[in-house]
Amino acid sequence: MKHAKSFKDLEIYQLARELAREIYGLTKAFPKEEKYSLTDQVRRSSRSVGAQIAEAWAKRKYEKHFVSKLTDADGEQLETQHWVESARDCELLSSDQTNELIAKYEVLGRKLYNTIEKAHLFCSGN
Repeated sequence: MKHAKSFKDLEIYQLARELAREIYGLTKAFPKEEKYSLTDQVRRSSRSVGAQIAEAWAKRKYEKHFVSKLTDADGEQLETQHWVESARDCELLSSDQTNELIAKYEVLGRKLYNTIEKAHLFCSGN
């Protein structure tokens, strides 16, 4: 594992940003009546994943705080999965789009879990 100099170097952060951009692009096609409900919810939760990872980076001095923020990021990615499935239920996303997004978020969730398990590697010497 190469040493990250910034949260921007973290694979989990880069993946979170990529997925948030994908969510944004897909939700552009959602109907206007969903602008302040489903569209807003799924965009917010998807963007929050990366924000929580960035905040975790700032908390590295205290391993428990670092883990707490990464746990928050995991909660946001799970919330995003919920909203993606809700969009499918409302026929705003196809089953294929939904399955692809859920699979990507599951990968992100596993990567977050692995980072949490290795928190000591990120928090030592800060």
